[in-house]
Amino acid sequence: MLTPQPASRPRQRGRIAVALAGGGPLGAFYEIGALQALAEGIDGLDLCDLYAYVGVSSGAMLAAGLANDLTPVDIGRIVITNDAGHEAAEPSLFLRPAFREYGRRVAGAPRRLLTGLGRLALWPLSGSLAEVLEPLTGTLPAGIFDNGPFERYLSRLFTSGGRSNDFRRLRHRLVIVAADLNTGAERLFGATADERVPISQAVQASTALPGLYTPVTIDGHAYVDGALLRTMHASVVLEAGADLVFCINPLVSFDASAGGRQLPDLDLTRHGLPVVLGQTFRSLIQSRMLVGVAAYRRRFPHADILLFEPDRGDRRMFFATVFRYTDRRRLVDHAYQCTRRDLLRSAPTLAPVLARHGLRLRRDVLADPQRSFHAALERQRRANRRVAQTLAATLDRLEAQLASSAAGRRGSLQLSRTDPAARWSGRGPARSRR
Repeated sequence: MLTPQPASRPRQRGRIAVALAGGGPLGAFYEIGALQALAEGIDGLDLCDLYAYVGVSSGAMLAAGLANDLTPVDIGRIVITNDAGHEAAEPSLFLRPAFREYGRRVAGAPRRLLTGLGRLALWPLSGSLAEVLEPLTGTLPAGIFDNGPFERYLSRLFTSGGRSNDFRRLRHRLVIVAADLNTGAERLFGATADERVPISQAVQASTALPGLYTPVTIDGHAYVDGALLRTMHASVVLEAGADLVFCINPLVSFDASAGGRQLPDLDLTRHGLPVVLGQTFRSLIQSRMLVGVAAYRRRFPHADILLFEPDRGDRRMFFATVFRYTDRRRLVDHAYQCTRRDLLRSAPTLAPVLARHGLRLRRDVLADPQRSFHAALERQRRANRRVAQTLAATLDRLEAQLASSAAGRRGSLQLSRTDPAARWSGRGPARSRR
């Protein structure tokens, strides 16, 4: 679903930005597919050469990748097909139990139990089992999983292949948003006054979903998922002067009645607590985002904003299982095809907006039924093979030339040692005898 919000007082400075919301692994796969559809379907749009990037939660990881010259296909080969030549980004990377956190909490359990028993001893008549057990709630871990391995993976990725883990060394603006757990304030990693934290650590903080991952301590403050405050944070790049912002929000509330009537098999209560909580979380995220986007029209009348989201009745998106390899492949291609469809359907409205910024819809590409995300992966594999073959052939020729040159030098040296006359011939002036 594409929601365009054209500028009421447009300006044409060519400052294009991307704002990526969160959504866990599900959101990341959706955004990868949507980004590739934009890259292919819009002529003149280079997602690795934009004015600014802002990301929160899983969107932070993708924004950092784009700013580091990783295309959507590059990122897809890292996190989906695991054939990019890097260490594989397997789902287990995100599911490492927080053993250190567990140990710290268990070590404090006896003291907390004694505190509860002491209360009961002081007020035996008014005391209750709940009062005894209440201090023990502090023994519950602050998170189930540890995303430290994920941070170390990103650090290795961003310090290889000519990339950078330093905000200050990037060619373009990158802002990663996290929330201070103890104050509720946002922190904009990568902003002018906050560029010294490594990009990998900023992404780690922004993706620390409360309850799922332990908070990330930076400069003595505990940080968690930036979506705790706002969904997309597009205002960060709008305030920095962006004229056109591509916004992607992968989480929307599911509408089981999207087909005209509610289907019995889509009664969400039948799917248990995880689905009910998921629908609740999505509804909160989407309603908050819609309020923010509506305010952009008044706050930033000069900017064109294009918001891409899944359809409300998209059952495949809502019930996806992201930890199965085949489902990951289907989901990213589903997002790719849906975004292409939205671009083509909105072409009459979208074309003049894009033209203001030197961009043009490639309608022939968008209408091509043979295109898919995995076809793009295969095209890059073939291109890489051709480059590798050309490089190998060039190195072989260079090696042969060096060997031939070395053989010629050895022959000349041998000749000069055996033929005295040769010592006085050659390039340059002859030396006189004394």
